[in-house]
Amino acid sequence: MTCSEEIRDRLFCLQDKKYKAFQSKLTPTVASETIIGVRTPALRKLARELAKRPDVHYFLDELPHKYYDENNLHGFIISTLKGYIETVRELDRFLPYIDNWATCDLMRPKAFDKNTDRLIGDIRRWISSDHTYTIRFGMEMLMTFYLDEFFSPEYLEMAAEVRSGEYYVNMMLAWFFATALAKQYAAAVSYIEQERLDKWTHNKTIQKAIESFRVSNEQKAYLRTLKRV
Repeated sequence: MTCSEEIRDRLFCLQDKKYKAFQSKLTPTVASETIIGVRTPALRKLARELAKRPDVHYFLDELPHKYYDENNLHGFIISTLKGYIETVRELDRFLPYIDNWATCDLMRPKAFDKNTDRLIGDIRRWISSDHTYTIRFGMEMLMTFYLDEFFSPEYLEMAAEVRSGEYYVNMMLAWFFATALAKQYAAAVSYIEQERLDKWTHNKTIQKAIESFRVSNEQKAYLRTLKRV
């Protein structure tokens, strides 16, 4: 039995059919027959175990995977990698095969924490992609690492320049700018005032910011006046 066959067998042993039905509803872009139904804590635990195995590269090399849960496991394994160069290499191979928001959003590579100076260059490259979930991943990393201590106004401009007709890209853009309004209001609000985003993303940003407990009531009242009709 190959490494990949063994991993697939283990995933089926962890199957939860109720969770499979739940996941099918959450991920409409994924064919339900490709969802095994493994809960996230079990996947994380398996990923940590497999990441220590010298033959795990056989599984990582086997793209595309057949099952949604294999993709999620793949993403969790990448997130455990310690080397920055290795992590980016594996991401560049894996990102083009991601076909849903959930697999995209679960990845939080540990190697990024101490390499924010290098990461921004790769984020620029990812958000310039023509692949929906590569853009979304890049945007999420920009939101995760560059709206706090490493913030610079140029990162808002980077995000504002992204243009896409894809729902899952524009939803991430709205999430990004709503988070920016919560964390860097003075710099971010001008992008709403000047209508720098497309109408749908603009209004969704305002909606998400108004729902946030991190945005003040005064700021929410002002944002409501900026909604586009």
